[in-house]
Amino acid sequence: MLINADDFEAIRSGRVDTAFRRWIRPTVKTGGTLTTAAGVLAIDAVDVIALNAVTQEDLKRAGFDGRDDLDAMLGDRKGTLYRIRLHYEGEDPRVALRESAALSDADAQAIGQTLSRMDGGTPWVRRTLELIAQNPGHSAQELAATLGVEKLKFKSNVRRLKALGLTESLDVGYRLSARGQAWLDRPIASA
Repeated sequence: MLINADDFEAIRSGRVDTAFRRWIRPTVKTGGTLTTAAGVLAIDAVDVIALNAVTQEDLKRAGFDGRDDLDAMLGDRKGTLYRIRLHYEGEDPRVALRESAALSDADAQAIGQTLSRMDGGTPWVRRTLELIAQNPGHSAQELAATLGVEKLKFKSNVRRLKALGLTESLDVGYRLSARGQAWLDRPIASA
């Protein structure tokens, strides 16, 4: 679920606690969270709603002046209409994590074990981290081609590394975080 910066700020400030989306299949669920670079949103409810059942209060809670604004936002998207109730939960925890370069042996071992599980039968983690370290700001397409993987698979892998605080996204491409560089700099036996 994408939230633009203005909408995120409205949610953070409490002016908005509702969003509408038309989906074939919902991308969030009640009780879940949505972690973005701007912070974490808690998903309080995800309900199917008929367009003619959207009330003026719903529109107001979503930051719309009227039904025309909702119609314009939905456009001609296909799928079922969902009303999502949400609130700001806090800062993106990955920010503090990726800035933490001081890895204890226990931290490094835990990261190494997680990365080893992520590698599975096809080791990709270290190669990906090294490639990002050597090519900060290069596009996902370029990096994926260098590794010989599909762009979407590459981006999915990098998101997994980002969740561990090892990488961070740039306007174009990625770079290693301080934590990622600290892990990569450790002897391979720690991996």
